Amino acid sequence: SFNDFKIDQRLKNNIADRKFVFPTPIQDRIIPQILMGKDVVGMANTGTGKTAAFLIPLINKVILNHDEKILIIVPTRELAQQIQDELRAFVKGMPIYSVSCVGGMSIHAQISDLRRMHNFVIGTPGRLKDLIDRRIIDLKSFKSVVLDEADRMLDMGFIHDMKYVMNSMPKEKHCLFFSATLSIEIERLMKEILKDPLVVSVKTQEISKNIEQDVVKVPRERKLDELVKLLGQKEFNKVLVFLQTKHGAEKISKALLDKGFKAGSIHGNKTQANRQKTLTSFKNHQRQVLVATDVAARGLDINDISHVINYDIPESHEDYVHRIGRTGRGNKKGKALTFID
Repeated sequence: SFNDFKIDQRLKNNIADRKFVFPTPIQDRIIPQILMGKDVVGMANTGTGKTAAFLIPLINKVILNHDEKILIIVPTRELAQQIQDELRAFVKGMPIYSVSCVGGMSIHAQISDLRRMHNFVIGTPGRLKDLIDRRIIDLKSFKSVVLDEADRMLDMGFIHDMKYVMNSMPKEKHCLFFSATLSIEIERLMKEILKDPLVVSVKTQEISKNIEQDVVKVPRERKLDELVKLLGQKEFNKVLVFLQTKHGAEKISKALLDKGFKAGSIHGNKTQANRQKTLTSFKNHQRQVLVATDVAARGLDINDISHVINYDIPESHEDYVHRIGRTGRGNKKGKALTFID
């Protein structure tokens, strides 16, 4: 159980407050290794508990040495926010602070936060590079780094920014690397930055057996009508609808609002504050439908999504797996529907 880990009692209490008793497989295997200071590679999908797997031992590291500084690099603003929320829950009542440095938010507010006391910086590669260039972040004092969803950062073209950030850090550092897939580029990156890492793979079966999958044959011009018909059914109570483009997501979200549905959209053209507000209202059941582009498919951890609807067919099998993995999480049942004409 979590009580068996060699970590501070206050941290154990906060873990217990969150009703966590037994670690997931990745937490069980990785936490002791990180506590011993080993570099690790975690091959893990979202939903396996990997965030807590790196946060718990890193928080313990800060408790033992309050000068410790830790950098967490992530692909999206949403994931940064999620990690920060989880971190705050684990350090409740302790003087341990974090700063989120992501694009789409005021850099001046982030600069002023960075001038205050902090142990954790959680950021996206582009914004981190900008803050390093401005000499606001001095990475010489950071001895630990987490690359979360490294495969996603490569897909998004962040490779040069990632390397720039990593090269600005001390040569001797503690590296934790997480990825859902293993490509040649990922292996190359791992060789460059990790020293004799322990590799832990807890890739669950690609698609959870709790997700029932189906296709809906519908001509393109009838797709909106079909969506409206489905959303009118009682069991479609918390639905994530995926489209390929920002424009499409906005258009469908507006069309659903016009038809009286509590709908909202998140995509790259929305400000971070707007995206966060929409996400929160969806999480809290104030909206029935969230219309999104693939930016939302990664790392979003929202409980009780009853249905995922692929309004547009995803571009790849991997995108499909990520999209539908937003439902049927933990031991809940979920349903995924894909529209094809």
